[in-house]
Amino acid sequence: MSLQEHETIHIKNTLKRKLTKTELQIIAAEWSEHCSYKSSKKHLRMLPTTGPKVINEKGYDSGVLDVGNGYVVTVHIESHNHPSAVEPFGGAATGVGGVIRDILSAGTRPIAILDGLRFGDIKNDLHAKWLFKNAVTGIADYGNCLGIPTIGGEVEFDKCYKNYALVDVAAIGFGKKERLIKNHAVAGDLVVLIGGSTGRDGIGGSQFASDSLESEDRSAIQIPDPFIEKLIIEAILEARDEKCINAMKDLGGGGLSCAISETAESLGIGIELDVDSVHTRESGLFPDEIMISESQERMLVITNKKKIKKLKEICSKFRIKCSVIGRVKNDKMMHVRQGRKTLALLPADFVARAPLLDRKKSKPKYLQKIKTFKNSKNISNYSKIILELLSSPNIASKHWVFRQYDHEVGIRTVIKPGFDASVLRLDNGKFLSVKIDGNPKHCYLNPRDGAIGCFEEACRNVVCTGATPIGMVDHLQFGNPEDPEIFWTFMESLEGLTNFAKFLKIPCVGGKVSFYNETPSGPIKPTPLIGVLGIINKAPLHPIPPKSGDYLVIVGSTKNELGGSEYFEYIDDFIGGICPTVDFKSSKSNMSVVLSLIKQDLIKSVHDCAKGGTSIAVSEMSIFGGIGCNIDIGKAPSEKNLHSEQLLFSESHSRYLLVVTKKNIKKVKQILTKKKNPFGVLGSFTGDQISIKHKSKNLVKVNVDTAQRKYFNTLKEILDNG
Repeated sequence: MSLQEHETIHIKNTLKRKLTKTELQIIAAEWSEHCSYKSSKKHLRMLPTTGPKVINEKGYDSGVLDVGNGYVVTVHIESHNHPSAVEPFGGAATGVGGVIRDILSAGTRPIAILDGLRFGDIKNDLHAKWLFKNAVTGIADYGNCLGIPTIGGEVEFDKCYKNYALVDVAAIGFGKKERLIKNHAVAGDLVVLIGGSTGRDGIGGSQFASDSLESEDRSAIQIPDPFIEKLIIEAILEARDEKCINAMKDLGGGGLSCAISETAESLGIGIELDVDSVHTRESGLFPDEIMISESQERMLVITNKKKIKKLKEICSKFRIKCSVIGRVKNDKMMHVRQGRKTLALLPADFVARAPLLDRKKSKPKYLQKIKTFKNSKNISNYSKIILELLSSPNIASKHWVFRQYDHEVGIRTVIKPGFDASVLRLDNGKFLSVKIDGNPKHCYLNPRDGAIGCFEEACRNVVCTGATPIGMVDHLQFGNPEDPEIFWTFMESLEGLTNFAKFLKIPCVGGKVSFYNETPSGPIKPTPLIGVLGIINKAPLHPIPPKSGDYLVIVGSTKNELGGSEYFEYIDDFIGGICPTVDFKSSKSNMSVVLSLIKQDLIKSVHDCAKGGTSIAVSEMSIFGGIGCNIDIGKAPSEKNLHSEQLLFSESHSRYLLVVTKKNIKKVKQILTKKKNPFGVLGSFTGDQISIKHKSKNLVKVNVDTAQRKYFNTLKEILDNG
């Protein structure tokens, strides 16, 4: 993507001179949508970003949360969509490497990875299957080599991602508050490049990611090297302890161009660098290529002259390259030279601050055509539907995915992938619960309510472990923002997330906006992914499998909200219906009471009702325990006059399933009644069949063993078949 006409005019009117070739390349990289957020930055300011636990420092590439006792948690989320759609292994792997360096740049050790993945129809599309397999392998290979556990994530398959891939990676860091890098610099400090050599891989990567995917530009794909990354992590952390680092930034999108301009702008300094001092992996690189290369495993460090010797010694110890490429000045300019020849001389703030855009927006025409009502069928075999849903790639167990990952390395993982959320042990005696959630089907029908639902579901999942949400990160992924209808969906999603975050007082501590997610087949569905972090002060709720006689209690109300459900789309191939909405007060109240019950040790396990509805959530609990259940779906609190299919498959939010022993059932009912939370005792666990009835009519009878086979084996069988 080249500079647009209004940008060219802005340059001319501001600088009043003709730019050099190098200057044009630098600005084109920094002003790409991927790096500048020019379509979204002014709107992102509406999100709440402060709070009692939030630590803000200049130039941080990750969010920082104070978790008490002198410790902090850092978090960031990134994507590598276009590269992963072209070369899924390398694209996904370098996505992991990049977000880990964002965590490292704050001076914290990366301790965990989560991923959010989106692909086409893997049951019927061999290309989608190939993309999925290789992206998962790329994430696994990179994370496993680093010894950083991938502890959770989320996968969705939808035809809108045909010939494409969304690969989102979040990373968690942990460290002592006193060891955070407090970015600062003074004139005379040295600018140092640490890590991998600069090559021609990834040239133009930010521009490549800022346009619709219509060609496979493999030159824009970066090459991963996790072994160098591992050495960089250890070298940087030792250099931090030796106080060798005044400021630090990861080299990601835009390469040196963006790292230099953004560092200089955020710190209010000037930086002069010599391209001839940059260590390269091949001869004959042009200065422009050096400036915009996005070669991986590189960090920019500012140190003082007294510490450079020690910094070089540390880098030599870990056998990584370390080159002094420039120095800090007081002039707030970005000065790029080759020897004595000046290639670029630009105000740093001018480069780092692209002209922001006011995009037009209009409600999409497709929303007027979507049917909100579907005549209910006379369904005679709900048991068959349950088994089909358990075999849906979107619902079936993702064991095949997370078994590729070493999710226990580092011995922090207390609750492993496969449950509602994963939990990490922290050194201060507390625990961190994390989860990523998204739902493009809901967001397609109603971008605002759909995005809120993604946020609320992520909160529900961490609550299921006994955690109180303390922060969120968002990754907002849409098509071409120049299309007013697509930009409308972005704004609706953002406003919805903002309102819910403010209501719950959960700050947004980081995020990413990814536009131009389109192929010749068209744009993707609106795809916000939300990551939520929750803190547990004492001990997490370890899910205990239900036993015979245990009661099943539902908290929350079921509504006529089958729109965007897996049942409508997977079983009936119906795109439409009423999208689930979040009642803010009910959501907060249900979270609060569930957390209270967990803290009082009154429940064995909690599971949220989400994709597939109550029937699937109940089935998953029976599958988990290897025991049947006998329940009456009519006992669930609900709107009046709901049909059986609505009670079974509606994906209404703010609902939890609780497993309660006979000993505790009376106390649980008393608390729920006193707090006025809608609840119902659905029945109990017993036998070897999942048995669901409504108004004395038997709806479902499924053998648990059969359900287990469908749930655990389907994904592997799909992937093995072709």
